[in-house]
Amino acid sequence: MIKYSEDHEWVSVDGDTATIGITDYAQNALGDIVFVELPEVGATFAKGDEVSVVESVKAASEVYAAVSGEVTEINEALEGEPALVNSAPTTDGWFFKVKLSDAGELDDLMGEDAYKSFIEGL
Repeated sequence: MIKYSEDHEWVSVDGDTATIGITDYAQNALGDIVFVELPEVGATFAKGDEVSVVESVKAASEVYAAVSGEVTEINEALEGEPALVNSAPTTDGWFFKVKLSDAGELDDLMGEDAYKSFIEGL
């Protein structure tokens, strides 16, 4: 199951673990990604907190927690190859994984069709 936030993060859920990254729409809007600041493993965040920063040739942008939880893993590959966010935003370009603290928050996110309609309206 993949869900989407209005801040253009995607969330893929497997059990009580959520993998989070930015959407294709977001990476396209940012342009060439040159740096990704990732959170610390073990850090906890509430939904809506700033978790990460993405820098592109155009601008820097915050990445927010689409769901609450504890960071269990980061994508260390992004430290050496931030362009993975551009080339594979929903696969190899993921940012971090969290252990969900409130699975009910997933209900507040959009499914794929709702997200497509959302970005068409932007």
